[in-house]
Amino acid sequence: MDFDFTEDQESLRDAVRRWVDKGFGFERRHSLAKAGGATRAVYAELVDLGLTGLAVPEAHGGLGFGAIEAMVVSEELGRGLVNAPFVHGALVAPALLAAAPEAVQAQWLPKVAVGSALVVLAHQERTARYRLNHVTTRATARGDGWTLSGHKSVVPAGDEADAFVVPARIAGADDSRSGIGLFLVERAAAPVKGYPTQDGARAAELVLDATPAMLISDDGIVALETAADIALAAQCAEAVGLMDRLVAITVDYMNQRKQFGVTIASFQALRHRIADVKMQLELGRSMSYYASLTLGRPPEQRRRAVSQARVQLGQSMRFVGQQCIQIHGGIGVTDEYVASHYFKRLTMLEMSFGDTLHHLGEVSARMQDTAGVFA
Repeated sequence: MDFDFTEDQESLRDAVRRWVDKGFGFERRHSLAKAGGATRAVYAELVDLGLTGLAVPEAHGGLGFGAIEAMVVSEELGRGLVNAPFVHGALVAPALLAAAPEAVQAQWLPKVAVGSALVVLAHQERTARYRLNHVTTRATARGDGWTLSGHKSVVPAGDEADAFVVPARIAGADDSRSGIGLFLVERAAAPVKGYPTQDGARAAELVLDATPAMLISDDGIVALETAADIALAAQCAEAVGLMDRLVAITVDYMNQRKQFGVTIASFQALRHRIADVKMQLELGRSMSYYASLTLGRPPEQRRRAVSQARVQLGQSMRFVGQQCIQIHGGIGVTDEYVASHYFKRLTMLEMSFGDTLHHLGEVSARMQDTAGVFA
């Protein structure tokens, strides 16, 4: 298998990295986080780079790129610790809107591509425990339209978004895979309560009370699972970028920090520890590639492969983050030092779209016939 990136993919990587190096240093990120985490201005700069149209089909004004380009961009944004809702607005939203009728796509996808509309997925519910099929929000047909009633939690950039894609139950029990519809809710129609998150971004609670909505799909679980896997693959790539940069920061610190008159990089125990850290980083990198390369497979194969990757990334994120902070000592957890922000973002990612234990269960449920021996 050829793991070399194409010339266009390398050019895309270089363009994003140059923007990060020039326009998004740690001082800017830190000031945004201290001010509450608003990122719409940063998202507008991603628009100028053309990144918001990355996954939008060319017929709707986008670039029509695929999973590898999304992986390349996500990794570089992770390396730069860019706290903008790229994954949610530029990758997840187009995947969900692809399930909509052509008229709805023509109305919203061009806006997504040019960044005039930030559309995010609002799917988390307090009792769901990461299960996409657990939907208690109810949809009711009313006249020619629909209304929704329910509560969605931790909606990414929820108080900055222009619209939400909301899973709601048209029929069936709360845990049934059938009867889940996808609806588009404009922000003006529903109250949101925003708040900063631990990684310096923002999220919101979305309250739906007979809120008017537009039906995207009356069989939404397939599109929802596809979008979740796209998000997971992109977040795996972001985690690789985060870990890559955190390891570099840690190695640089080891070459500067002195104890007993010598740099701590000369201590054999720490050299062995950083070697283990780099092994976990490379394991995570290979599984990130695996996740992105399998997004085009049939759903059952794709879902298992992405969860397998997510399990490894969860283990790598935790190990790399904890070890690098421990090598730094007390300075590693101070808000003024960059390493702490990488650690917090890795911790948040470990719980996004399902934590490591959840995805271990997903892998286990899909390997019962072979127990993984011949899979």
